[in-house]
Amino acid sequence: MKLNNLKKFLALVAGLTMYLAINDPQTAHAMHIMEGFISPGWALFWWAAFIPFFLLGVRRLIRITREAPQLKLLLGLAGAFTFVLSALKIPSITGSSSHPTGTGLGTVMFGPLPMSVLGSIVLLFQAVLLAHGGLSTLGANAFSMAVAGPFAGYAVYRCMTKITTNQSWSIFAAAACANLFTYVVTSFQLALAFPSVEGGIAASLIKFGSIFALTQVPLAISEGLLTLLVWNWLKSFDLKDISVLSKINKGAKNV
Repeated sequence: MKLNNLKKFLALVAGLTMYLAINDPQTAHAMHIMEGFISPGWALFWWAAFIPFFLLGVRRLIRITREAPQLKLLLGLAGAFTFVLSALKIPSITGSSSHPTGTGLGTVMFGPLPMSVLGSIVLLFQAVLLAHGGLSTLGANAFSMAVAGPFAGYAVYRCMTKITTNQSWSIFAAAACANLFTYVVTSFQLALAFPSVEGGIAASLIKFGSIFALTQVPLAISEGLLTLLVWNWLKSFDLKDISVLSKINKGAKNV
């Protein structure tokens, strides 16, 4: 038993090492919408769209921590995983960058609403400490990465659990989809803010989406694999909390 756990731990370390080596962070402008990049009107709009999900997420987190205080460590892990992965930046062809999001793991464990809180906290720290994103644009960035991505990943997870009994496929698909959909929404946000003179919003959406697709598709696949590796490691070393988590969330099937 100990030997199996050791093998899984070494596999996790190897996976993290390979992931960080392949996705080596470099100096580049952040893919998150930077401070002052969109008009105040759009910034306020996305803040207004994000806040209701944040409040619902706070309520959900309070419920989880009251019913199972021991899950606070897993909540912290989900937040830390999101912070580390989303801090990596891969230069894109425009001088902007793409990066993993890390929200899939927390979505699988707790559902999408808690990730609206954890993800927005991560984005706040990155904006303040890493100049990654901005404060006025925090609403827009949080809506794409902490709301849209997790909800898309959650929907895929639910669908996959009905299609297959293999949980590994469901977790991989959820993490990859959460990553990809974040960039779809970000491209849509930029297209709304900067419609093309010829072709309007649709042309801008295609332009922004195609720019990020070159780096984001392989990133989404690698993030799905890494998320699956971490999930398997958690099951090996923390079966008690995973069991409690399953009872609280009924296998992560509650929002």
